[in-house]
Amino acid sequence: MSVQGLLEALSFPYHEPRHGFWGEKTSTLNFCEEDYVMSYYCAEVCNTLTNALFIWLGYRGIRDCFRHKHQAIFPITFAGYLVVGLGSTLFHATLKYPMQLVDELAMIYTTCFMCFATFSYGRSAAFSSCLGVGLVSLAWFITARYYTTKDPQFHQDAYAVLTAIVVFSNMWIMERILRPALKKREESRRGARSPRLPTTNEMLKQMWVMVATGLSIFLGGYLIWNLDNTYCNTIRGWRHQLQLPWAIVLEGHAWWHLMTGIGAYFYIIWRIWIHRCLDGDEDKFRLHWPSIFSMPEITAIEDASDKKKQ
Repeated sequence: MSVQGLLEALSFPYHEPRHGFWGEKTSTLNFCEEDYVMSYYCAEVCNTLTNALFIWLGYRGIRDCFRHKHQAIFPITFAGYLVVGLGSTLFHATLKYPMQLVDELAMIYTTCFMCFATFSYGRSAAFSSCLGVGLVSLAWFITARYYTTKDPQFHQDAYAVLTAIVVFSNMWIMERILRPALKKREESRRGARSPRLPTTNEMLKQMWVMVATGLSIFLGGYLIWNLDNTYCNTIRGWRHQLQLPWAIVLEGHAWWHLMTGIGAYFYIIWRIWIHRCLDGDEDKFRLHWPSIFSMPEITAIEDASDKKKQ
């Protein structure tokens, strides 16, 4: 039997679109995955299952933050990241508006946590308190405006602006504040009898590679999602020609979940590492990232050494 014949033998068609277990759709958004064509009990199977990555990485991030005693804002941020995954799971499974709000507003709140982590570092308690109040007020404004208008473009623009502020601010901090601080400490260690640490250039190069990788994955997911929206009818036709299970590779919004989940995880880890290096803890912790095919983490040097031996 040819490869094509084998694939056809292992394929089965989609169900016809139908009403499902959760009843009438109340969400203001719907995506290119057809509703209830794979399961009577789950509206969008691929868009639902791919949120497992958010849940797993959110759990892993919280666990590692407590294990390595990272600053308190980071387990809170990972909790928000995990809630995004849970909300999105329920949203895509049911297509109910309350679940849509959990998904989308958790994205805003988690990014606000990242704003707080970025801009409160090294500041006074009074400044941090004012920043916290300001971010809570901003989150409340976005929530109220979005709930009132139900305009998805407003939500997407607000999320994009907040994310861009965090990303570009941390790039500036990395080069204008962190690099000189690392260089100064590197020079002060010259001649001292201590275990060799990576040079400033080595550390910043690794950090930039991680940033570029995470950002490329994130933007790649955004591009795929937009293509999925723009050419939805054509892509649905291709899916029906391929049939299940092979057609799931053409579920663009599911790829968006996987790729933005990875990209967002990278940028939380990036900020943790910036925090540690600004604290002068680069001799106690490492950015453990063996390859671009693995997930980065910030570990104590003893743990990093153990992993390297394995």
